[in-house]
Amino acid sequence: MVTSREQMYPDTKLFIDGSWRDGTSGKVEPILNPATGKLIGTVAHASIPDLDDALESAVRGFELWRRTSSFERYKLMRGAAEKLRERAASIARIMTLEQGKPLGEAKMEVLLGADIIDWFAEEARRSYGRTIPSRSGAVQQVVIREPVGPVAAFTPWNFPINQAVRKISAAMAAGCSVILKGPEETPASCAALVNAYVDAGLPSGVLNLVFGVPSDISEYLIAHPVIRKISFTGSTPVGKRLAALAGSHMKRVTMELGGHAPALVFEDADVKQAAKLLSAAKFRNAGQVCVSPTRFMVHERVYDDFVEQFTAAAKALVVGDGLDEATQMGPLANLRRVEAMDALVSDAVQRGARIRTGGRRLRNDGFFFQPTVLTDVPLDSRIMNEEPFGPVVPIASFSTFEDAMVEANRLPYGLAAYAYTKSAATIGALGSIVESGMVSINHQGLALPETPFGGIKDSGYGSEGGTEAMDAYLNTKFLTQMHG
Repeated sequence: MVTSREQMYPDTKLFIDGSWRDGTSGKVEPILNPATGKLIGTVAHASIPDLDDALESAVRGFELWRRTSSFERYKLMRGAAEKLRERAASIARIMTLEQGKPLGEAKMEVLLGADIIDWFAEEARRSYGRTIPSRSGAVQQVVIREPVGPVAAFTPWNFPINQAVRKISAAMAAGCSVILKGPEETPASCAALVNAYVDAGLPSGVLNLVFGVPSDISEYLIAHPVIRKISFTGSTPVGKRLAALAGSHMKRVTMELGGHAPALVFEDADVKQAAKLLSAAKFRNAGQVCVSPTRFMVHERVYDDFVEQFTAAAKALVVGDGLDEATQMGPLANLRRVEAMDALVSDAVQRGARIRTGGRRLRNDGFFFQPTVLTDVPLDSRIMNEEPFGPVVPIASFSTFEDAMVEANRLPYGLAAYAYTKSAATIGALGSIVESGMVSINHQGLALPETPFGGIKDSGYGSEGGTEAMDAYLNTKFLTQMHG
């Protein structure tokens, strides 16, 4: 039974060729509120005929949108950003109902989404080419940038607007059309984002939204000749399979995959500030963040002090329904994440780790897990090798800079890394030694619209932020001509 608090949650349909519609198969998937475990709505599933319609729509949309001036694209995108801001409160409530994060975090995500649209709208006017001086006065050499074509984008449930808006906005700024395969567990937030573009006047076909069986949709779209570019955010194993499929068809790919970010606290760090900022970053969205700090390595001389302060911060967190104003950390997104946390904690304890706080599931009427701090965690424990994606923190110690660097680079992941130190020499060394696409020192400074966002090694390749994000959606064409 849907409660009065959940009445605002809409059922989600497919958006194809400018219209919201049910899937041709009639299949729908239930949507649960992770704070209660109760049914709040449904999402339609796309079958092959629906995908074919979306592909045909994307072709028509691309032919129209690529001929739309960059200034007109800019104006429409800015309009979509304003629609998103106007609706931030209502969209945030929908996001909290389906994803669980506190209402304040959800609203911040919506507003950041508007900022991302604004930034890429400006970039739409700056897809510059260049003239290359020739070796002959009779020859002109010009480089031009052209949109790559229809894009297939695949986004996850943890940031249902933030992840989608980066892909949509970069593609649209470049002049591409998009088929977005949104997250089945958090579909209504994605639908609200699409509505912002539509209500701003986006032509039919430029943006299409589908849901369904992820593997079926990805395999069909990636292999289809209409699709020229793929962007995926998700786990490393799935990303590798999709990248291999895209490679077999010579499709351009952006991959933002899993991480296991080291958080290094050096002997000379401001321990109080480090504990404050790292606890806030770690427990944001209940730890379900790809760039979350996940492997804490603290110098042995400040280890006890840091553990005490960080543990106190974890104990003080108010965990509950994201719609409650007092809540600081909401539930995990689904039961799978709760079971995963149980397994990681049990494994660490069996190997000698000590639970400083938390370690157990909370309540039975939702998918809550206690903010958890583990110390004396051995390096062979699962949580030191597998991305936890939840509110469980392993803390170990190190004695030398070299030991810290070995641990920071030990795993095949390379998405984000964090460090706290007052030493200019240490900061300089970190920038060159740490194997990561993003390194943030003495603050949490990642994921701004104007900065690159992406990883290396098993964390993927390409960027979803900064000017670099546009490159993947633009072909470079060299044009040379002789006069006379």
